[in-house]
Amino acid sequence: MIKEKIKNKQAVLGTWCDIPSPSLANVIAKAGLDFIIIDLEHGPMDYKSAQEMAMAAEAGGCEAIVRVPSNEESSILKSLDMGGAGIIVPHIKNIEDRDRAINFAKFKPQGNRSYNPYIRAFGYSSLADIKQNNQDTLLAVMLEDINSLDSLEKIADSAEVDVIYVAKYDLAVSMGHSSDINHSEVNQTVESAIKRIIQSGKAAGCMVHSPAEIDFYKKLGANFLVYKVDSSVVYDAYKNISGNFKGKT
Repeated sequence: MIKEKIKNKQAVLGTWCDIPSPSLANVIAKAGLDFIIIDLEHGPMDYKSAQEMAMAAEAGGCEAIVRVPSNEESSILKSLDMGGAGIIVPHIKNIEDRDRAINFAKFKPQGNRSYNPYIRAFGYSSLADIKQNNQDTLLAVMLEDINSLDSLEKIADSAEVDVIYVAKYDLAVSMGHSSDINHSEVNQTVESAIKRIIQSGKAAGCMVHSPAEIDFYKKLGANFLVYKVDSSVVYDAYKNISGNFKGKT
Protein backbone atom coordinates (compact mmCIF):
# COMPACT_ATOMS: atom_id res chain seq x y z
CA MET A 1 0.00 0.00 0.00
CA ILE A 2 1.27 3.45 -0.88
CA LYS A 3 0.03 4.72 2.49
CA GLU A 4 2.45 2.37 4.24
CA LYS A 5 5.25 3.25 1.84
CA ILE A 6 5.03 6.97 2.42
CA LYS A 7 4.80 6.46 6.17
CA ASN A 8 8.06 4.56 5.90
CA LYS A 9 9.57 7.51 3.98
CA GLN A 10 9.58 5.63 0.67
CA ALA A 11 8.97 7.63 -2.49
CA VAL A 12 6.02 6.72 -4.71
CA LEU A 13 5.30 7.90 -8.25
CA GLY A 14 1.94 8.48 -9.88
CA THR A 15 0.20 10.63 -12.46
CA TRP A 16 -2.92 12.75 -12.81
CA CYS A 17 -5.70 11.25 -14.93
CA ASP A 18 -8.02 13.73 -16.65
CA ILE A 19 -9.05 11.43 -19.51
CA PRO A 20 -12.12 9.34 -18.51
CA SER A 21 -10.79 6.02 -19.82
CA PRO A 22 -10.49 2.74 -17.91
CA SER A 23 -8.37 1.40 -20.78
CA LEU A 24 -5.86 4.22 -20.42
CA ALA A 25 -5.84 3.78 -16.64
CA ASN A 26 -4.95 0.11 -17.15
CA VAL A 27 -2.19 1.02 -19.62
CA ILE A 28 -0.69 3.45 -17.09
CA ALA A 29 -0.91 0.82 -14.38
CA LYS A 30 0.82 -1.76 -16.55
CA ALA A 31 3.62 0.76 -17.13
CA GLY A 32 4.53 0.36 -13.48
CA LEU A 33 3.41 3.52 -11.70
CA ASP A 34 2.48 3.22 -8.03
CA PHE A 35 -0.77 5.16 -8.28
CA ILE A 36 -3.02 7.29 -10.43
CA ILE A 37 -5.04 10.29 -9.30
CA ILE A 38 -8.46 10.29 -10.93
CA ASP A 39 -9.42 13.93 -11.32
CA LEU A 40 -13.06 14.72 -10.58
CA GLU A 41 -12.40 18.44 -10.16
CA HIS A 42 -11.23 19.26 -13.70
CA GLY A 43 -12.34 17.82 -17.02
CA PRO A 44 -15.27 15.60 -18.07
CA MET A 45 -14.89 12.81 -15.49
CA ASP A 46 -17.94 11.37 -13.74
CA TYR A 47 -18.22 8.93 -10.83
CA LYS A 48 -19.07 5.96 -13.02
CA SER A 49 -15.97 6.48 -15.15
CA ALA A 50 -13.90 7.06 -12.03
CA GLN A 51 -14.95 3.76 -10.43
CA GLU A 52 -14.25 1.85 -13.64
CA MET A 53 -10.83 3.52 -13.85
CA ALA A 54 -10.06 2.57 -10.26
CA MET A 55 -10.93 -1.05 -11.04
CA ALA A 56 -8.83 -0.99 -14.22
CA ALA A 57 -5.84 0.49 -12.40
CA GLU A 58 -6.03 -2.04 -9.60
CA ALA A 59 -6.26 -4.86 -12.13
CA GLY A 60 -2.91 -3.62 -13.43
CA GLY A 61 -1.30 -3.54 -10.00
CA CYS A 62 -1.66 0.20 -9.42
CA GLU A 63 -3.55 2.01 -6.67
CA ALA A 64 -6.18 4.65 -7.41
CA ILE A 65 -6.70 7.92 -5.56
CA VAL A 66 -9.58 10.25 -6.35
CA ARG A 67 -9.31 14.01 -6.33
CA VAL A 68 -12.75 14.97 -5.11
CA PRO A 69 -14.47 17.85 -6.92
CA SER A 70 -15.02 19.80 -3.71
CA ASN A 71 -14.73 19.60 0.06
CA GLU A 72 -18.36 18.55 0.40
CA GLU A 73 -19.94 15.52 2.05
CA SER A 74 -21.54 14.06 -1.07
CA SER A 75 -18.39 14.49 -3.17
CA ILE A 76 -16.14 12.86 -0.59
CA LEU A 77 -18.59 10.07 0.24
CA LYS A 78 -19.12 9.04 -3.39
CA SER A 79 -15.39 9.18 -4.11
CA LEU A 80 -14.58 6.92 -1.17
CA ASP A 81 -17.48 4.51 -1.72
CA MET A 82 -16.22 3.61 -5.19
CA GLY A 83 -13.16 2.00 -3.60
CA GLY A 84 -9.52 2.78 -4.09
CA ALA A 85 -6.62 3.83 -1.94
CA GLY A 86 -8.04 7.17 -0.82
CA ILE A 87 -8.80 10.74 -1.76
CA ILE A 88 -7.06 14.06 -2.26
CA VAL A 89 -9.06 17.14 -1.26
CA PRO A 90 -8.46 20.45 -3.09
CA HIS A 91 -8.35 24.03 -1.82
CA ILE A 92 -7.52 23.46 1.83
CA LYS A 93 -6.75 26.89 3.31
CA ASN A 94 -6.98 26.43 7.07
CA ILE A 95 -7.71 23.95 9.86
CA GLU A 96 -11.45 24.43 9.41
CA ASP A 97 -11.18 23.15 5.83
CA ARG A 98 -8.98 20.29 7.00
CA ASP A 99 -11.38 19.27 9.76
CA ARG A 100 -14.29 19.40 7.33
CA ALA A 101 -12.49 16.94 5.04
CA ILE A 102 -11.65 14.62 7.93
CA ASN A 103 -15.23 14.70 9.18
CA PHE A 104 -16.57 13.55 5.81
CA ALA A 105 -13.78 11.06 5.06
CA LYS A 106 -13.52 9.16 8.34
CA PHE A 107 -15.97 7.06 10.32
CA LYS A 108 -16.55 7.67 14.02
CA PRO A 109 -14.79 8.45 16.26
CA GLN A 110 -12.50 10.40 13.91
CA GLY A 111 -15.33 11.71 11.74
CA ASN A 112 -18.94 11.25 10.69
CA ARG A 113 -18.74 9.46 7.34
CA SER A 114 -21.99 7.82 6.30
CA TYR A 115 -21.85 4.02 6.13
CA ASN A 116 -23.13 1.57 3.52
CA PRO A 117 -21.32 -1.79 3.41
CA TYR A 118 -22.89 -2.89 0.12
CA ILE A 119 -20.63 -0.87 -2.15
CA ARG A 120 -17.27 -1.57 -3.78
CA ALA A 121 -15.21 0.02 -1.01
CA PHE A 122 -16.39 -2.69 1.38
CA GLY A 123 -16.54 -5.63 -0.99
CA TYR A 124 -20.36 -5.50 -1.16
CA SER A 125 -20.48 -7.31 2.19
CA SER A 126 -22.11 -6.67 5.56
CA LEU A 127 -18.87 -7.96 7.14
CA ALA A 128 -17.09 -4.66 6.40
CA ASP A 129 -14.60 -3.39 8.97
CA ILE A 130 -14.96 0.37 9.24
CA LYS A 131 -12.16 0.66 11.80
CA GLN A 132 -9.78 -0.95 9.33
CA ASN A 133 -11.09 1.30 6.57
CA ASN A 134 -10.26 4.37 8.67
CA GLN A 135 -6.71 3.07 9.05
CA ASP A 136 -6.21 2.07 5.41
CA THR A 137 -7.77 5.03 3.59
CA LEU A 138 -5.26 7.65 2.50
CA LEU A 139 -6.26 11.27 3.04
CA ALA A 140 -4.28 13.90 1.16
CA VAL A 141 -4.97 17.62 1.21
CA MET A 142 -3.94 20.24 -1.33
CA LEU A 143 -2.52 23.67 -0.54
CA GLU A 144 -3.25 25.82 -3.60
CA ASP A 145 -3.21 29.41 -2.38
CA ILE A 146 -0.24 31.37 -1.10
CA ASN A 147 -2.23 32.34 2.00
CA SER A 148 -2.83 28.68 2.87
CA LEU A 149 0.90 28.29 3.53
CA ASP A 150 0.48 30.54 6.57
CA SER A 151 -1.49 27.70 8.17
CA LEU A 152 0.68 24.83 6.90
CA GLU A 153 1.88 23.56 10.29
CA LYS A 154 -1.61 23.81 11.78
CA ILE A 155 -3.09 21.91 8.82
CA ALA A 156 -0.41 19.23 9.22
CA ASP A 157 -1.17 18.85 12.91
CA SER A 158 -3.63 15.95 12.57
CA ALA A 159 -3.02 12.22 12.67
CA GLU A 160 -5.72 11.75 10.02
CA VAL A 161 -3.85 13.66 7.30
CA ASP A 162 -1.32 11.51 5.43
CA VAL A 163 -0.11 13.76 2.60
CA ILE A 164 0.13 17.49 2.07
CA TYR A 165 0.36 18.30 -1.61
CA VAL A 166 1.70 21.64 -2.81
CA ALA A 167 -0.23 22.55 -5.96
CA LYS A 168 2.26 24.57 -7.97
CA TYR A 169 -0.05 25.77 -10.74
CA ASP A 170 -2.72 27.34 -8.55
CA LEU A 171 -0.05 28.54 -6.16
CA ALA A 172 1.65 30.38 -9.03
CA VAL A 173 -1.67 31.96 -10.03
CA SER A 174 -2.27 33.15 -6.46
CA MET A 175 1.23 34.68 -6.47
CA GLY A 176 0.63 36.54 -9.73
CA HIS A 177 2.86 34.28 -11.83
CA SER A 178 0.28 32.37 -13.89
CA SER A 179 2.30 32.81 -17.08
CA ASP A 180 5.46 31.41 -15.50
CA ILE A 181 5.01 28.53 -13.09
CA ASN A 182 8.79 28.15 -12.94
CA HIS A 183 9.34 31.69 -11.74
CA SER A 184 12.10 31.68 -9.12
CA GLU A 185 9.71 32.97 -6.46
CA VAL A 186 7.28 30.12 -7.14
CA ASN A 187 10.01 27.48 -7.08
CA GLN A 188 11.44 28.84 -3.84
CA THR A 189 7.99 28.88 -2.26
CA VAL A 190 7.31 25.27 -3.27
CA GLU A 191 10.69 24.12 -1.98
CA SER A 192 10.20 25.92 1.32
CA ALA A 193 6.72 24.46 1.74
CA ILE A 194 7.98 20.93 1.09
CA LYS A 195 10.69 21.33 3.72
CA ARG A 196 8.11 22.56 6.22
CA ILE A 197 5.79 19.64 5.43
CA ILE A 198 8.59 17.16 6.02
CA GLN A 199 9.51 18.87 9.29
CA SER A 200 5.88 18.53 10.36
CA GLY A 201 6.13 14.76 9.92
CA LYS A 202 3.85 14.44 6.90
CA ALA A 203 4.50 13.08 3.42
CA ALA A 204 5.10 15.93 0.98
CA GLY A 205 3.56 15.83 -2.48
CA CYS A 206 4.14 17.83 -5.65
CA MET A 207 3.98 17.64 -9.43
CA VAL A 208 7.07 16.75 -11.44
CA HIS A 209 7.68 17.17 -15.16
CA SER A 210 10.95 15.38 -15.89
CA PRO A 211 13.41 12.80 -14.51
CA ALA A 212 15.54 15.71 -13.32
CA GLU A 213 12.63 17.12 -11.29
CA ILE A 214 11.89 13.68 -9.86
CA ASP A 215 15.49 13.43 -8.63
CA PHE A 216 15.48 17.00 -7.31
CA TYR A 217 12.31 16.68 -5.26
CA LYS A 218 13.20 13.21 -4.01
CA LYS A 219 16.49 14.61 -2.69
CA LEU A 220 14.53 17.45 -1.12
CA GLY A 221 12.46 14.85 0.71
CA ALA A 222 9.17 14.85 -1.19
CA ASN A 223 7.93 11.28 -1.46
CA PHE A 224 4.48 11.64 -3.10
CA LEU A 225 5.47 12.55 -6.63
CA VAL A 226 2.95 13.06 -9.43
CA TYR A 227 4.34 13.01 -12.96
CA LYS A 228 2.43 15.30 -15.30
CA VAL A 229 -1.11 14.56 -16.52
CA ASP A 230 -2.22 11.72 -18.80
CA SER A 231 -3.48 14.15 -21.46
CA SER A 232 -0.14 15.99 -21.44
CA VAL A 233 1.92 12.81 -21.67
CA VAL A 234 -0.13 11.54 -24.61
CA TYR A 235 -0.06 14.94 -26.33
CA ASP A 236 3.70 15.37 -25.89
CA ALA A 237 4.43 11.89 -27.24
CA TYR A 238 2.35 12.34 -30.38
CA LYS A 239 3.48 15.94 -30.86
CA ASN A 240 7.07 14.71 -30.87
CA ILE A 241 6.25 11.99 -33.41
CA SER A 242 4.35 14.45 -35.59
CA GLY A 243 7.16 16.98 -35.46
CA ASN A 244 9.78 14.41 -36.42
CA PHE A 245 7.60 13.15 -39.27
CA LYS A 246 7.21 16.66 -40.65
CA GLY A 247 10.92 17.36 -40.32
CA LYS A 248 10.60 19.66 -37.30
CA THR A 249 12.68 19.53 -34.17
